[in-house]
Amino acid sequence: MKLVRKISTIGTTVGLLLLPLVTKAAPLALLDSTLGLSNGNVGSATGLGTQDVRQTIGRIINVALSLLGVVVLVIIVYGGFLWMTAGGNDEKVGEAKKWIFGGIIGLVIILSAYAIASFVISNLVNATTGQA
Repeated sequence: MKLVRKISTIGTTVGLLLLPLVTKAAPLALLDSTLGLSNGNVGSATGLGTQDVRQTIGRIINVALSLLGVVVLVIIVYGGFLWMTAGGNDEKVGEAKKWIFGGIIGLVIILSAYAIASFVISNLVNATTGQA
């Protein structure tokens, strides 16, 4: 379980490091009238792109959840490896079952997060633009 704690710490650290990149567009919208930039020029002037912020956030969420899915796959495979190499030792088999069970719980959490994020983003885009 120390590995799961380390992965959690690394994920939190990476998330906090990426937070300024995601939130950089909000202050630029406030500077729009000051700088005289139109909405299409703000993204190109700052190198952030010209897509809608909601779509960009949705893509970032999809990439993050995909990477978490890979981590879950590695955890489940590691649990399977522990089980196969346990050699009938009940203590090692129990540890392997914990790893696999933790991976399955993580997968359920990731799929739930994906469903919730997809629902919120699609309804937000629909409510603000009238497009699906």
